[in-house]
Amino acid sequence: MNEAVNAVTSRWDPGAVRALVEARHGDPFALLGPHPMEGGRLLRSYQPGASAVSAVLEDGREIALEPGPEPGLFAAMLPATGGYRLRIHWPGGVQETADPYAFGPLLSDFDLHLIAEGHHLQLADALGANPMEIDGVGGTRFAVWAPNAARVAVIGDFNSWDGRRHPMRLRHQAGVWEIFIPDVAPGARYKYALRGPHGQELPAKADPVARQAELAPGTASIVADPTPYRWNDDGWMTMRARRQATDAPMSIYEVHAGSWLREDGVHLDWDGLAERLIPYVVDMGFTHVELLPIAEHPFGGSWGYQPLGLFAPTARFGAPEGFARFVDRCHREGIGVIVDWVPAHFPTDAHGLAHFDGTALYEHADPREGFHRDWNTLVYNHGRREVSGFLIASALELLQRYHVDGLRVDAVASMLYRDYSRNAGEWVPNIHGGRENYESIAFLRRLNQVVREHSVGAVTLAEESTAWPGVTADVAHGGLGFHYKWNMGWMHDTLHYIALDPIYRRYHHGELTFSMIYAYSERFVLPISHDEVVHGKGSLLGRMPGDEWQRFANLRAYLGFMFTHPGRKLLFMGCEIGQPSEWNHDIGIPWHLLDAPAHRGVQRLVRDLNRLYTEYPALHAHDDDPSGFSWVIGDAAAQSVVAYLRKGGGDDAPLLVLINFTPVVYRDYRVGVPRAGLWRELFNSDAACYGGSNVGNGGAVMAEPQALHGQSTSLPLVLPPLGVLVLAPQD
Repeated sequence: MNEAVNAVTSRWDPGAVRALVEARHGDPFALLGPHPMEGGRLLRSYQPGASAVSAVLEDGREIALEPGPEPGLFAAMLPATGGYRLRIHWPGGVQETADPYAFGPLLSDFDLHLIAEGHHLQLADALGANPMEIDGVGGTRFAVWAPNAARVAVIGDFNSWDGRRHPMRLRHQAGVWEIFIPDVAPGARYKYALRGPHGQELPAKADPVARQAELAPGTASIVADPTPYRWNDDGWMTMRARRQATDAPMSIYEVHAGSWLREDGVHLDWDGLAERLIPYVVDMGFTHVELLPIAEHPFGGSWGYQPLGLFAPTARFGAPEGFARFVDRCHREGIGVIVDWVPAHFPTDAHGLAHFDGTALYEHADPREGFHRDWNTLVYNHGRREVSGFLIASALELLQRYHVDGLRVDAVASMLYRDYSRNAGEWVPNIHGGRENYESIAFLRRLNQVVREHSVGAVTLAEESTAWPGVTADVAHGGLGFHYKWNMGWMHDTLHYIALDPIYRRYHHGELTFSMIYAYSERFVLPISHDEVVHGKGSLLGRMPGDEWQRFANLRAYLGFMFTHPGRKLLFMGCEIGQPSEWNHDIGIPWHLLDAPAHRGVQRLVRDLNRLYTEYPALHAHDDDPSGFSWVIGDAAAQSVVAYLRKGGGDDAPLLVLINFTPVVYRDYRVGVPRAGLWRELFNSDAACYGGSNVGNGGAVMAEPQALHGQSTSLPLVLPPLGVLVLAPQD
């Protein structure tokens, strides 16, 4: 048999052997593994650094492999049938394992077709690192999309990070490389070693669809445990699928998980957040928690908005199952979970997606389309079906694998316009010469369709800052298909208004009322987000004018206006306690401020506003319907006063909201109301328990038969300084 081996090895193509040992062979399965020949099978194995290799047959016989023409290359003739294992002698010991090159192609033609068409919705089940058992052999199947690479290999803890040890097989119809490596178990670290289309060696790449990643600053991917998480939220998921999402109250607490609470300078992990954050959210009356991006990202200072591991919850807070436990706990406590998701761009880090296979694979090749100067990031090529499929599959990974209830889609405006943040001549027009990005529009529409079809009850929210029409309109009617849109116009106008000294507010009254002109053009969320308390903008409290008492009163009035204005609510952490300093992601929220009555009062006010908002249908049931709102006083610019009715419809009583944006007390301020009788004061932002001066109406006031504001009766009221009143008729 050795004569047969020598006869065969002497005819090996020296060029192919050289390509193999230099880690540039594009078809390693053509050389390695068992190959039928006359008289049996020729087994070749490449184990650089090994001193000897033998094949252990099923009957226990051991056949030594003869050294080949290059160090590390071994060969022997085996019987025509029967299994075997490799026994490899390394300087540090002996390893026995199945031969990776004894296994045939693994991914089905159907999987490959879906990947190539961008329609594989469970992409991480096909690509990435998937532990499995094949023919009784346990190990991990690795697969990666790199259609233009000349060679791809898996490197990791299990092969000394040597790119010569496990080169992969190319499945040409999809540009996918794959290999099954026996004995690789969950927890193993790995990357891909690639050579570009011209044979150039590329930086080692993390797996784009890895479900687990190494803790930063490490950049390796990790083979994730495939054991399914045992969910305990069936009741929540059933309720979510049945309810009409757009009619339900939605008050969102936006959180940066790494800085919500720090103990001895260390942030909480997922289990710590479950123990501390969730009870707080419940106590405060929020309906949802929204997390800044939790996908793996290399730079913590990006707050997660420059992610590279869209399928892997960041290791900063523990293992992926820890995130699942957090979501499960939220659901059991009645809290929905929204996650910020970033499909617009990605960072240029060498271990990531940039120039992944030596070409512009995930990004546009032309920097006029593919580079964001604002963020020094690369722009996803949404027109490439494999890329759009990759992104949509990552969205479903969050919604289905982790039961996330909603995705807040970041930077939608940058996707819609080809000239976003670009000067003339620095962008490429569409096929009709315009600025609309047709490819990204198609991607967003498909995303929202897929979410509605495959994750019933989940919602998508667009961070979109322009007047693009139909962001929340149905795709069938020409819209983008989002459930909600952030109302950036309301946020900008009202924050500018409230920052003015009250003496000047009369000249800017329109900034307060303008939002009602377009309030029903979309389904809106009113966002006071992290973006409004960073980059020199100061804190929400810090924007308020006047002395300390007036600043807190202005903040209470602004929050009262927000919670009674049509639209869902979003408030960034720290705003609910009147944090005086700008948010710093490296420092926790200053919870010690709650020792002071003024800060404790703001927190109590937000808690009571949440309960008022969720308990009274008039404040949420018709947010998207003009019938749910009517002005009573909208033109009192000289007094800086507004009054409006919020209506729930049917037998639900309307609520009257009055806001005085001056530090002056208005006495006997008469307001027309639609019902006679007693009106109860449900809420007064100037109450002493909130830190106010306790000016009000004694808890109730009787309507008098004096017509005003188009109503047959009216209320003689005392309007507190910088105060908000909410009144309801007594049944």
